[in-house]
Amino acid sequence: MDRNTQFVGQSSAFLDSVERASRAAPMGRPVLVIGERGTGKELIAERLHQLSKRWAEPLITLNCAALPETLIEAELFGHEQGAFTGATKARAGRFEEADKGTLFLDELATLTMGAQERLLRAVEYGEVTRIGSSRPITVDVRIVGATNEDLPRLAEEGRFRADLLDRLSFEVITLPPLRVREGDIGVLCDYFGRRMAAELHWDSWPGYTQAAMDALEAYQWPGNVRELRNVIERAVYRWGTWEAPVAHIVFDPFDSPWKPAAAPRPEGAPAESAAGPAAAPSTAYDQVTDLRREVDRHEQAILENALARHRYNQRQTAKALGLSYDQLRHAMKKHGLSERTAD
Repeated sequence: MDRNTQFVGQSSAFLDSVERASRAAPMGRPVLVIGERGTGKELIAERLHQLSKRWAEPLITLNCAALPETLIEAELFGHEQGAFTGATKARAGRFEEADKGTLFLDELATLTMGAQERLLRAVEYGEVTRIGSSRPITVDVRIVGATNEDLPRLAEEGRFRADLLDRLSFEVITLPPLRVREGDIGVLCDYFGRRMAAELHWDSWPGYTQAAMDALEAYQWPGNVRELRNVIERAVYRWGTWEAPVAHIVFDPFDSPWKPAAAPRPEGAPAESAAGPAAAPSTAYDQVTDLRREVDRHEQAILENALARHRYNQRQTAKALGLSYDQLRHAMKKHGLSERTAD
């Protein structure tokens, strides 16, 4: 795999998932990959293909949610000339393109019931029929499906064929979200930070301040590894110097005092918090045994973050925090920040 498709992590939950994929790869049977967005479902599909006997054959990917309902079957199974309006020439579908190889169906749960029925026949009998044709075509394709939906629940509700689910679930690999991968956030932050520093031709990698790392560890990462990569690469590029540890992390690039105002809510709609989603605390409050030390730690983190945001301009930082210049200087001295962040 190239540098953009490497598995990085050390947590047991993550390594167990990768190991399960490695064991399933040579079997050639269908596999379902379940996980939140950004957890690496595409990487697992690639691993299943590369470690199988089909590694030299095509790996064809189709995002089932990216196509309108009217085109999904034609895209999967192909069509003959004149089969429908706009079909000016015959076209092979993804199954034919993936013959002898692997077909990765991302967002599998969005398939229409008609497409599911045709997919079931393809999985059971190894045959597909182009739209507008009565002649089946034999294909040898391994199916890897991915979704962030609860497929058994959808099957119970009649929104996904139970018989198709049975055929596709020879192995089910559920990927852990980043927030439960103990120890992996620090590893990934360092990995993506070093890569970005190399891309920027920095002389060395300075790492992160403790306040920055505390913020990164405390964040819940709804977008998982994909989101973390974006946050880290943005932080490093904006920091712009290898001579001091990266101290400022922007989780929401759209956050700005000048961003467009939200559209007025319809009358009677529930109000949303003006503060937006609350940031996850970096402290387990029920485990605090020294209040003064914990308050000091938070105060230092706030100071370091504010100084970084204002490029260590102490007068601007003091104004932003509602302090006088002397009060800020006193607080910096208290936490040992004076020398390292002096004007």
